Amino acid sequence: MHGDKAEPGGVCLLDRLSFVAIFAGAVRGGRIRLLGVAPRSSELMAALVKRGGSDDFCSGGPFFSNLMEQGLLVSLACSIDGNCPPRKRSRVIAPLVLGVGERVADKKHQPRSIDTLPDECLFEILRRLPGDKERSNSACVSKRWLILLSSIRSSELAAQMKPSVKSMKKTLPDRNNLVPANENETENNGFLTRRLVAEEATDIRLASIALGTCSRGGLGKLFIQGGDSTRVSDAGLSAIAHACPSLRVLSMCMTPLVTDAGIAEIADGCPLLEKLDLCQCPQISDKGLITVAQKCPNLMSLTIEASSSISNKALQVVGRFCTKLKYVTIKDCPEVGDQGIASLVSSPSYSLEKIKLQALNISDLALAVIGQYGKNLTDLSLTSLKNVGEKGFWVMGNTCGLQKLRSITVNHCNGLTEVGLQAIAKGSPLLKQVFVRKSCDLSDAGLVSFTEKARALENLHIEECHQLTLMGVLGALLTCNPELKSLSLMRCLGIKDIDFAPAQLPSCKSLESLTIRNCPGVTSASLQVVGKICPRLQKVDFGGQAGVTDASLIPLIQSSEVGIVEVNLSGCVNVSDALVTMLVKAHGSTLRMLNLDGCKKITDRSIMAIAQSCLVLNDLDLSCCTIGDYGVAILASARQLNLRMLSLASCSKITQKSLPFLVNMGQSIVGLNLQHCHLISTDAINLLEERLWLCDIIF
Repeated sequence: MHGDKAEPGGVCLLDRLSFVAIFAGAVRGGRIRLLGVAPRSSELMAALVKRGGSDDFCSGGPFFSNLMEQGLLVSLACSIDGNCPPRKRSRVIAPLVLGVGERVADKKHQPRSIDTLPDECLFEILRRLPGDKERSNSACVSKRWLILLSSIRSSELAAQMKPSVKSMKKTLPDRNNLVPANENETENNGFLTRRLVAEEATDIRLASIALGTCSRGGLGKLFIQGGDSTRVSDAGLSAIAHACPSLRVLSMCMTPLVTDAGIAEIADGCPLLEKLDLCQCPQISDKGLITVAQKCPNLMSLTIEASSSISNKALQVVGRFCTKLKYVTIKDCPEVGDQGIASLVSSPSYSLEKIKLQALNISDLALAVIGQYGKNLTDLSLTSLKNVGEKGFWVMGNTCGLQKLRSITVNHCNGLTEVGLQAIAKGSPLLKQVFVRKSCDLSDAGLVSFTEKARALENLHIEECHQLTLMGVLGALLTCNPELKSLSLMRCLGIKDIDFAPAQLPSCKSLESLTIRNCPGVTSASLQVVGKICPRLQKVDFGGQAGVTDASLIPLIQSSEVGIVEVNLSGCVNVSDALVTMLVKAHGSTLRMLNLDGCKKITDRSIMAIAQSCLVLNDLDLSCCTIGDYGVAILASARQLNLRMLSLASCSKITQKSLPFLVNMGQSIVGLNLQHCHLISTDAINLLEERLWLCDIIF
């Protein structure tokens, strides 16, 4: 090809290309008409035959002496009409326009691919790809193509633009090629879920997810768990927004590079968004949240945590525009106060069902608004609200607006007293679950008065309330709802054994679950009473109670009218094989979970009783027990057992001889803990992992 160099005639390649472009523009239907006169075919053929040269461009002077004459030909193009046979021409490379100081590269190193096109041209080409699969495949070509494809909005795709007038004309269907519409098309309904953790969270990964999920049902849920080195930025969210209009759930944690611009892209491209979680996103402020509120009317769940840039202004807009909002969680946001919470709760729709507030600068006013306007509220959680006093809880309960409240959690709120707790019970007739933690002013009288008024109470959890005593707990059981099903007492130092027997003992025939954990004052004498007053217990948790002995639990085992299902005796160092043997013989047909972590008196004898009597046991924790290889062999030989979780951590007598028996349990086991089993080598664990490839082994 001769077009790369100037020729003697003074004609460069650019001149010839100009002539070819002018001549091609004059062609209409293969006929040329000059000056309005159609020449005879013989004259035209003679003129073409007399033209010298080959198929390539030949040397010679320009066709016209100046550019004005070239314009004359263009102006007469519409009058040209003649036959022009197709001719093969050589490949032409457009000249490279150089800047000042740049040199022409060597001919061998000049790029000759589509990548020489600017981004604008590639964008126009890629947006005309026919379907999602083609776009997904094209994204694998290079990072540049991936970024360009991810920048194309759904509305910019040529395949989704409005059809032309010609394509809208009705034609008769071809009955020979009838194919269901949904057979060739993939609806983007948002069925897929993607999670990115730590180093996996990058903009390139997000762009790949955006394009890869389009042809596979569409992205519906995206969870990003980042860190200090997370490289997710606005560019990654922009790719998701452009390609995933079906996104309904977005959760981001520790993404320091994401700003209001990225959230605004999500709001523009994902109008179906229903759940938004923003945890430790320091650069997202009121501006970004306001954009989401205005453009995502379907928002139902909002979580904001550890954000100093979110204030009352944004929450006021959320309360005004998000009329379907049902779940709100706001934690550690110092700029959020009474006005923001009041705007959310007092929205005209009254749609809020669950509210969780933690470490906020709110006062009694916010609780009063919650009590007045929380008409549909079913779940309320208040944690570390230092500025809320007794008056706030009292007003919230006495406004009688919490008629549908079923669960309340009050954690480390010094303003909660027995007066406020009674008001809550009075104003919430459907209250079933109460969780109170770190309430310094809760006394025996307050607890008894509360249980008298909470007639629908089914689950009571009390933790770190040190003024409560055992007499208060027994009094509450006497006056509580006869349908109480669960009672939990954790780390209550004031609950201790009493030297005298109370005049009247409660009868808790409905109690199914009892938890007494880390209450050092509760010993064997108090636990013996439990078996007498709670004959229908199914779940027992005495974890951390060093005072539990065999004698204290024998009445509980013997008096049970229904089968015990779950037993947690972790840390009960005085429990022996005799108690375990009695337990599994009496309740082996119903026992599903048994935790003996730290019970050093448990030996292979207990394992033998478990293997013989337990029929439905699927979770067994023998950590720190005196178990050897013989006990493991006995467990493996019990064919009726289908253990799914087994913990042998810190069992110093377990050796590599137990591994073949563990392999025999591989049909059912999915979790195995062998931590601190020092007589088992790493190579043996690797071999065990190959054999139990469906089991999660911790070593």
